[in-house]
Amino acid sequence: MEGTYDKAFENVVRLRIMSILMVNERYDFNSFKELLEVTDGNLASHLRNLENSDYIRVEKSFAGRKPLTNYSATAAGKKAFQAHLDFLENLIKENKP
Repeated sequence: MEGTYDKAFENVVRLRIMSILMVNERYDFNSFKELLEVTDGNLASHLRNLENSDYIRVEKSFAGRKPLTNYSATAAGKKAFQAHLDFLENLIKENKP
């Protein structure tokens, strides 16, 4: 079977985070929170998990005096996510009658 199953993406929140980052160059914390409808702590935990896997990059800055945290997918993260999607797609194809 082609592709690779990656446990980093088995949680739906992390799967959705990576899906968002595959089509957006960067995305900020509050936009993730609003779109995914999760708590600060839950979102932070999933983002940290992806960051520790080197699948996303964190950029902290300020907009005036307001802190702003943006996230982007790394090249390794994009590659791993695509391999995971390929695995899932092949799994579906294999199980079609």
